[in-house]
Amino acid sequence: MDFKAITPPKQAMTLLDEFKTFAFKGNVVDLAIGVIIGGAFGKIVDSLVKSIIMPFISVLLPGQRRYENWEWTIDGQVIPYGHFLAEVVNFLIVAAALFIFVVKFMGWLMKTKKEESAAPPPALTTDQALLQEIRDLLRAQASDAPAARP
Repeated sequence: MDFKAITPPKQAMTLLDEFKTFAFKGNVVDLAIGVIIGGAFGKIVDSLVKSIIMPFISVLLPGQRRYENWEWTIDGQVIPYGHFLAEVVNFLIVAAALFIFVVKFMGWLMKTKKEESAAPPPALTTDQALLQEIRDLLRAQASDAPAARP
């Protein structure tokens, strides 16, 4: 093996260039922005669940403690199920919000855009009409012709 042919600085720069191309593509940047916004949205929904929804649940269900303090004690072991319940409700609200926004709202927007852009096609030019007529005549002629025999 010829070690003189290997140029580490050149290979390192190639690796760096490949990384730059990958890291600064539009898709990667868009994904990072989506993750950041998703985290912020998750905090908002978490606050909604902890501050508004779960206190209503604690009013409706028997017990004098707030939902965070709901727990079972089995053989001296404490099982805090209130926190788990809050996380389940949090997940369901996030899933419902995403479903409504992404599937329904965006679908509605896309549908209205399609309806707006569904203009009738422009009238055919004389050349196009003539070509369609020739095409139709050739199809009719091909279907009427007997099968060719070898």
